[in-house]
Amino acid sequence: MDYPLLNVFWTTMWIFLWVLWLMLLFRVIGDIFRDDSLSGWAKAGWCVFVIVLPFLGVFVYLMARGRGMGGREMKRAEQAEEEFREFVRGTAGTSHAEELSRLVELKNHGDITAEEYERAKAKVLAA
Repeated sequence: MDYPLLNVFWTTMWIFLWVLWLMLLFRVIGDIFRDDSLSGWAKAGWCVFVIVLPFLGVFVYLMARGRGMGGREMKRAEQAEEEFREFVRGTAGTSHAEELSRLVELKNHGDITAEEYERAKAKVLAA
């Protein structure tokens, strides 16, 4: 095949730019739909603008609302992590051994009496 090296470079560059453009376009559309501060009409307007005039629409969106995109993404990531941590806390719980060791510490420190310790131990072991 007769395909000069410079043409390979240009083809690779254009493919890279096309993929980069698609990633940016989908990132903007995703940000439009995930932003809770936009009303439904504003979302529809931005979507029409980005779909009908994609280059101009994306660039205008980035100039008008691009500064907040990172903040909104960070807020979503923090919220997802907090939900995950809450899920782990809720499902993992404490084991019987951890609960018994906590009760022994409470009894040794004098926070609970021997009778309270025995009742709590029976309740932990019964569960």
